[in-house]
Order: sequence, then C-alpha cells, then structure tokens
Amino acid sequence: MDDVYAPPDSPLDVVHVDDHLLVLNKPSGLLSVPGKGAHLADCLLSRAQAAFPQALLIHRLDRDTSGLMVFALTPLAQKHVGQQFERRGVKKTYVARVWGHLEPRDGTVDAPLIVDWPNRPLQKICFETGKVAVTDWKVLRHGDAESRVRLMPRTGRSHQLRVHMLSLGHPILGDPFYATGQARDFPRLMLHAEELRLRHPDGGKGVRFTAKTPF
Repeated sequence: MDDVYAPPDSPLDVVHVDDHLLVLNKPSGLLSVPGKGAHLADCLLSRAQAAFPQALLIHRLDRDTSGLMVFALTPLAQKHVGQQFERRGVKKTYVARVWGHLEPRDGTVDAPLIVDWPNRPLQKICFETGKVAVTDWKVLRHGDAESRVRLMPRTGRSHQLRVHMLSLGHPILGDPFYATGQARDFPRLMLHAEELRLRHPDGGKGVRFTAKTPF
C-alpha cells in the first residue's frame, strides 16, 4: 500500500448538527483521528474541531472508508453515545461493492478477529483467540463480476467488514489491504457507512442519519 498520505481537500460535509451532536460525512482517504507524526495530523476530528471547537470523538472509521461519523458537542453527549457504541446499541449500515457474485442473497458471518501481528494493521480470523465479530449481509444486486451488498455489523472490530467479506471469497473492491488482482484495481475502497441509528443524548429519542453512497 502506498504510504504517502494525501487526504482529499474537500469541505466539511455536515449531515446534522444540534446542541449535542455533530454528524459528518467523511470522505474516503481521510483519517478519522491524527496518526503518528505531523504529516498525519490532518483528519476529520481536526477539521471538525476547526469549525466546531467543542467537538469530541466518539468512534472511528477506517481511513479508506467513507460515510457517517457522529461527534459529541458536550461531554455528556460523548458519554451517552459512547456507551451506546460499547453496548452495541448503535445500528450501523454500510454499502459495499464486492468481487464476484455473492450467494446466497443474505446471511451472517460469525468469525472472531484478532490482529495479524507480523502483518499489522491487518486482521485475521482466529477461532481460538479472536474477539467476537458478527456481520449480517444482504445482496442488493449483482453486476457483471461484482455484487452490491448491504452490510450490518453487530460488532465493531477493526477491519471487520473487509475480513468477513474476504472470508466469503468476495473481497471489497479497491481494498488496498485484502483485495488482490482485478479486485484491487479501483480508485478507492468501495465501502461506505450509509446509515446510523442511535438514541439522542437529549431525551433518548431514536434518531436516524443517512449519507448517500457515492459509488
């Protein structure tokens, strides 16, 4: 994978903002949080805090994944929504394009994950020492040599959706870590966080946020 970090110079895409929450649509190629070193300082968190100085981190998205990230605008909101993520109360829906024709039309991958230490940051399936990781999938449509799928992770492990799709023999297109050959030859990782459902920290009402898939 190319180590040169060249994040997109796109304006902040605000999906929702109120007194408690800020929801942004992260572009592919932009880090969620700063990396190690000044050259990796540009990230969605720093861009968010430039416009909303009180913005606080709650969760992350992989650099190559686009889509919804929710930030807190108060410490109370950070704690409230953070606990929802920890308790798996936040419902996340992704859209991906994967290699080949995924069959059957829907199913579940239940395969624990652990970091592949010699090859980190890659992850791998390990039924002995891995942490629980579960992903539901549903095929939206088939293309010539690919499938468009909706992915609904029940857990939030690092690289979970990438490794689970790979384990089915259908890597996500454009994945610089796990795809090979023609499946890798795309301008970006074809994975987008399209929908988030959670309880609003002010009153607990269910709220739903969406960001249209750009591919």
